[in-house]
Amino acid sequence: MARFSVLDLPTDGTAVVAGEDLVYPPPEGTLRWIDLEAQDAATLSLLGERFGFHPLAIEDCAHEEQRPKLEEYESSLFVVAHAFALPESCVEVGVSEVHCFLARQTLVTVHLHPVPQLDELRKRLHAEPVRIRRGPDFLLHAVLDTLVDAIFVHLDHISDALETLETAVIHHPDQNDLERIFQVKHVIATVRRVVGPLRDVVAMLSRPDNPYVSSRAAVYFRDVHDHAMRIVERIEVARDLIGNCVEAYRSSVANHTNEIIKRLTLVSAIFLPLTFVTGFFGQNFDHLPIHGWWLLLTVCSLVLALPPGLYLWFRRKNWW
Repeated sequence: MARFSVLDLPTDGTAVVAGEDLVYPPPEGTLRWIDLEAQDAATLSLLGERFGFHPLAIEDCAHEEQRPKLEEYESSLFVVAHAFALPESCVEVGVSEVHCFLARQTLVTVHLHPVPQLDELRKRLHAEPVRIRRGPDFLLHAVLDTLVDAIFVHLDHISDALETLETAVIHHPDQNDLERIFQVKHVIATVRRVVGPLRDVVAMLSRPDNPYVSSRAAVYFRDVHDHAMRIVERIEVARDLIGNCVEAYRSSVANHTNEIIKRLTLVSAIFLPLTFVTGFFGQNFDHLPIHGWWLLLTVCSLVLALPPGLYLWFRRKNWW
């Protein structure tokens, strides 16, 4: 069910949280953040009617699978960003689109799924409203900065998972480890697919000639752009670690297979002389160089002496 959350930041008072009855442009001197969760056709139509948002932007809010982008319209600036939800197991990543409308004294965010990062930001702004009263562009910066900085926590989980996998495949390679490696690889590819365009979006917001972003706020967007660049660099490092884990797994499996073949070959080498001895003295002839009880004693001695002798020789050569 669609739900509005409104945060008013008046210049001469404390932050006020209100409901759907305040979903309209704020009065002069008040900064308003309207957050819409689980949007539907009715609530999107309401935003379009009351704020005059472009129909194409409203249509983008109604459909998921939008890439990060920035669109300038006559009455607003439309930004698409993404929020991530990644468990510590790094098995799969949840991606939530966050559509932002930057207008005069107003920021409207629309997202289909709950975004804990925005909830935490709302609590911080409600407790310290003075931090964001400089304008809606600073509020947009706070939203994007919160979403981007949250990715660093997920990258830490990915790095820890890769280090654990690398250690596991070196000492005890298992098929499940290879499956986990490709799961983490899929997560990294998803994050990279989103952060790359988001970096370009923040770069456009940091330009001084943007009519919707003041020169003071542009400096702060450059800081977010720097964070996005660092995330891209860490993703590239993680991709290299993924390649190292795959190579380590293949090498460990190959070494393990070679060790098994080596042991089997040594066992065969031990039994080969025994096969010759039993085959030679088991011939069906009446006249052998050794006969009688000497034959039995010789065969038994060779059978008992050859395996330990060959084993000690292999150990001396460091073959076993």
